[in-house]
Amino acid sequence: MEIITTKAEIQANVKQLKTAGKTIGFVPTMGFLHDGHLELVKQSVQENDITVMSIFVNPLQFGPNEDFESYPRDQKRDEQLAKEAGVDLLFMPQSEEMYSEELSFRLSVNDRVDVLCGKSRPGHFDGVATVLMKLFNLTLPDRAYFGLKDAQQVAVVQALIEEFDLPVKLVGVETVRESDGLARSSRNVYLSESERRQAPELYKSLKKAEKAIKDGERNPEVIKRLIREQIHNGTDGMIDYVELLSYPQLQNKTTLDGKVIIAIAVAFSKARLIDNVIVEIGS
Repeated sequence: MEIITTKAEIQANVKQLKTAGKTIGFVPTMGFLHDGHLELVKQSVQENDITVMSIFVNPLQFGPNEDFESYPRDQKRDEQLAKEAGVDLLFMPQSEEMYSEELSFRLSVNDRVDVLCGKSRPGHFDGVATVLMKLFNLTLPDRAYFGLKDAQQVAVVQALIEEFDLPVKLVGVETVRESDGLARSSRNVYLSESERRQAPELYKSLKKAEKAIKDGERNPEVIKRLIREQIHNGTDGMIDYVELLSYPQLQNKTTLDGKVIIAIAVAFSKARLIDNVIVEIGS
């Protein structure tokens, strides 16, 4: 595995690989790798000649009161995990390498962002879209791999690719979970022992909602109530949101049909956890 820290070097490497006819899979991350990230790498390795991973804690997607400085980082561990997983090129730039002091341009996302996490994080997905446009141009991937745990991000990236006619296929990879159902996340390390025992209730609430839909329930308010009751009764967490939306359009529905995302966010004392399931409802 080769570690690269400059834009010029990653571009030169990618150009050489493309000239040689190699296919490139790209896994963008902010580091502090866990099994969810490694599952993305695993799929990329299976489907491409070369796998490129980026590790870059992107300052543009953090709000003024968010956890940019405290975001967990462990460079040496990340390097070892990436190497063991089969990453060929590991791109690890510094902020000053990726951005000049004052940006002349920044992408603005106008749709799919006023719900779920985007509702309480204005500008977040502008930062995500801006850095991904740069990373796609630097790595020129044939396929880009994203975890469906952050399904809103996947929906936004799909729109980015389609609307800017980017020659990359988005591959959404199912959420990797602990044995008790908790979605793997870098923020899980912030849970107390008690909160960690309670956290699987989030996924249980989603599965209960999914079962209710499969059993015929079509009223989103009834489904939301089921989820809220499960989380209130089983955890000390504070519910940020419970939403049922069309997917990937992320529009509210009065009656459930088609492809629907059931998404939740719950805040514990030092960690805010998100999770979701996507359900296909037949006519």
